[in-house]
Amino acid sequence: MPIETLQETEGIAEVVIDHPPVNALDVAGWFALAEALLSAGRVQSNRVVVLRALGRGFCAGVDIKEIQAKGDEALVGVNRGCAAAFAAVYECEVPVIAAVQGFCLGGGIGLCGNADIVVAAEDATFGLPEVDRGALGAATHLARLVPQHKMRQMVYTATPVPAAELAAFGSVARVVPLEQLRETALEIARDIAEKSPSIIRRAKESLNGIDPVDVKRSYRYEQGFTYELHVRGVADEQRRAFVEKRDADTSR
Repeated sequence: MPIETLQETEGIAEVVIDHPPVNALDVAGWFALAEALLSAGRVQSNRVVVLRALGRGFCAGVDIKEIQAKGDEALVGVNRGCAAAFAAVYECEVPVIAAVQGFCLGGGIGLCGNADIVVAAEDATFGLPEVDRGALGAATHLARLVPQHKMRQMVYTATPVPAAELAAFGSVARVVPLEQLRETALEIARDIAEKSPSIIRRAKESLNGIDPVDVKRSYRYEQGFTYELHVRGVADEQRRAFVEKRDADTSR
């Protein structure tokens, strides 16, 4: 299974993404991740969830090959799956700490942007390659990690940035060597786990309640433009080029 839940420390659940080669999730994987996160939060003895990954990177987003093979059905499914997973991070009843290594792209940004706390390995990079893939989305979540003009630059150029840059903005709590990443996330998690579970759960609910942006509605608005690009056929060329490992025709 690409998603596993570990319960090794009292009060702390670890939800682990393990889907080689690059942790790009298919439709089923996104929904499985959503269910794992929500389920971990429902366990009353849990006070915090650590979301992390194994392998080369945290998450490379959606499985574009699945979309190319299955067409409209997969596109609709993966967009709904991403929306469900991003919402699950946000609506998890307890705080979620994202521990990021290697690349964090596309859907990975959606997960981190909705997390309560982000820690990163020194090799971590964050980016939205959507414009190069014929899609839009997760700018909603990127805007929670970087300032407005930086977010726009990253969307338009599809250029990733290192974790140290996000740390300078205050959106990454700590940047550490890769071998210290899990322990750093657990160190922060243990600090939260020492608090009153009732108060921590109400704190999460209250902070969501004062959020100035409805992240679920904002993301679904973005996805409407992904469907438009797909219907017009522009997205097909971008996805084919990615699968075929060539430069896309950008004349349209």
